[in-house]
Amino acid sequence: MSVEVVTFGCRLNSAESEVIRREAAAAGVADAMVVNTCAVTSEAVRQARQTIRRLRREHPKTKIVVTGCAAQTETAAFAAMPEVDRVLGNEEKLSAANWAALDAPERISVGDIMTAAAAKLHRVDRFEDHTRAFLQVQNGCDHRCTFCIIPFGRGNSRSLPVADVIGEARRLVENGYREIVLTGVDITSYVPGLGVLVKRLLREVPELNRLRLSSIDSVEADADLLDAVASDARLMPHLHLSLQSGDDMILKRMKRRHSRADAIAFCDQVRRLRPDVVFGGDIIAGFPTETEEMFSRSRDLVDDCGLTQLHVFPFSPRPGTPAARMPQVPGNVIKERARQLREKGETALRQHLDREIGAQRRVLTERGGIARTPQFTPVRMAAPIEPGLILDVCIAGHDGRQLLAA
Repeated sequence: MSVEVVTFGCRLNSAESEVIRREAAAAGVADAMVVNTCAVTSEAVRQARQTIRRLRREHPKTKIVVTGCAAQTETAAFAAMPEVDRVLGNEEKLSAANWAALDAPERISVGDIMTAAAAKLHRVDRFEDHTRAFLQVQNGCDHRCTFCIIPFGRGNSRSLPVADVIGEARRLVENGYREIVLTGVDITSYVPGLGVLVKRLLREVPELNRLRLSSIDSVEADADLLDAVASDARLMPHLHLSLQSGDDMILKRMKRRHSRADAIAFCDQVRRLRPDVVFGGDIIAGFPTETEEMFSRSRDLVDDCGLTQLHVFPFSPRPGTPAARMPQVPGNVIKERARQLREKGETALRQHLDREIGAQRRVLTERGGIARTPQFTPVRMAAPIEPGLILDVCIAGHDGRQLLAA
């Protein structure tokens, strides 16, 4: 049996899972299951624990290693699980030396993530089950949103040098990748500037067909980034925004750095610069002290920003965060508000799909007969096709969730 990695959470975790596979193999590990966890919500942690128990039932003699953000922030809880053989921190999981020491008597290898001072380049040759490459350009976060535990799982913000990013992008293109996704924890905090990086990458890697950004904080988007959005079609017209709420008082209690008006103005500005752009967004349902009136502003933000995709997070208090000590919204109310937001998101998606019928779109093919438009909308191809191709297709219809190619 080889090393099997079960990944929870973000694209950054997906990229790091490929590093884990490589480093574990380099260390000679041949029979292990790795659970790369997420700590964003209590549900993500619960699912990780559930998966660990299932893996132990299915593989009673295989070594189980737990790592990722939840392992970093809740080390003792995972180490106490009888199913777990070893717990590795977010820095430790990327080192072959730690995988070589898998049989060491101590079960925990988790360092102080807040001492991590520099981003490190971890080369990845291939991404299992993905036709696009994830390129980590940044890690950590200097902000302290009151609901978020991730800075304590990832440390402070640190950026990969521009030259390293460009060199890795060239290598990925040479390996056959047509699309690269820039990823990190807070990529708009990239130093010396995300727009600077994007412009140089597009200029110095002309062979790259498509460049995509993971989630961004719109209030940190710089002039260079907006210029790149407006001027280079290879930067994909799809931006996923970390919005979290549509109410100014809730945003203040979250310690977010934008207002409702800022979010709407940003979407309007980018849409003027790039008319074919679409926006996705993260919104939390039921943040502490949220009233019905406050919630209605979040629901209305879907239309006011013109969102087409929505990631809804029912609020769950994370241990040690300020929001966990605030007056909580009842669980049944959170559940109902999350339902309404998801329903609103489904309506917005259907409206976007309706507008796409009859359009010609250049898509990147994936496995399973699916492709993605520049706007990241899924397209069901009319016939099985090789993944990793860029093709022009006509959109004939949709099924409410994905487009259908003619």
